[in-house]
Amino acid sequence: MKNFNAGYYNSQGSFKSFQPEKINRRWIIEDIDVINLLSKADRQIGRLDMYSEYIPNIDLFIKMHIAKEATKSNKIEGTKTNIEEALLRKEDVSGEKRDDWVEVQNYIEAMKTSIEDLRKIPFSTRMIKNAHSILLKSARGEFRTPGEFRRSQNWIGGATIDDAVFVPPGHTTIDEYMGDLENFIHDEKNVIPDLLKIALIHYQFETIHPFLDGNGRIGRLMITLYLVDKKILKRPVLYLSDFFEKNRGLYYENLTRVRENNEIEQWFKFFLVGVIETAENCIDTLDKTMKLRQSISEKLNPLGARANKARIVVDHLFSNPIIDADGLKQVTKQSYTSVYKLLQVLEELNILREVTGGKRRKRYVFKEYLNLF
Repeated sequence: MKNFNAGYYNSQGSFKSFQPEKINRRWIIEDIDVINLLSKADRQIGRLDMYSEYIPNIDLFIKMHIAKEATKSNKIEGTKTNIEEALLRKEDVSGEKRDDWVEVQNYIEAMKTSIEDLRKIPFSTRMIKNAHSILLKSARGEFRTPGEFRRSQNWIGGATIDDAVFVPPGHTTIDEYMGDLENFIHDEKNVIPDLLKIALIHYQFETIHPFLDGNGRIGRLMITLYLVDKKILKRPVLYLSDFFEKNRGLYYENLTRVRENNEIEQWFKFFLVGVIETAENCIDTLDKTMKLRQSISEKLNPLGARANKARIVVDHLFSNPIIDADGLKQVTKQSYTSVYKLLQVLEELNILREVTGGKRRKRYVFKEYLNLF
């Protein structure tokens, strides 16, 4: 990495675009701090992967994690939907927040569809384009060529390109750069540890900025998909957007330091710290989820005949911790009279909390579980 050169600035009249060096080549890692962090990150990823295998109904947990990832990744781009709002039905979202809600739902769908795609197609530009087309569907970016690489110059920050914070490479080079990135993804000759490889992939993708819109969200989504594709994680349980959002200033600063000063080691260190912290937090959340399930189960034992219906409701709440009487009726297949009695019992047990304060269209939240996310 001593001879790493990030690229150069290409003058284009009133502005300069950054032309990154291609990355599909041999990499030699010599920085001992990077190696030590890599070792710790590998251990934490291994612990998380093993831990996730012992969680019953892990798909319910994954659904919540994807919802959290979607809200955090979109928050970095300025979307203000929180996880509680993301779990609502569209008709329950206020008009001024609906566009933000749609963008978060698109991210959730893009993640789920991409995970399914990995069973049929490789981690590739084709998969990335598919995800992008979903991300911008029926949202504010739907006229920003969904699923297609840009055919014009874009920029980051600034009112115009002349005062932009960063100008990615010209659009005529996008296919060439993305081809190099895809070759790097599948290069088995020049071996580099996978966590460093996806760190490089993320950096390079954000630098190329191949789409007119949605690059940040796609770039963050790619991290989880790569780890699943390479069987580093059997299930998609690690998402870095929360770490990036909490350290947003450092995130952008470290990407910039690579381009300005060739400090790829510093980017590796930041990325690996993110993996370590995120994996540790995820294990902690998994552990607290299991303990909460056990605690709830014990609360339901004294209910007698009603306990079975209550357990069905609780299982549903671990998938979506927000519900109303109509939703509960669909889940339990019972009459409204029975549904309202069940809601009352779950409130008395402090499992559900009514949050609207109204007499009609009441909404109930499994707050203790939601707070884990």
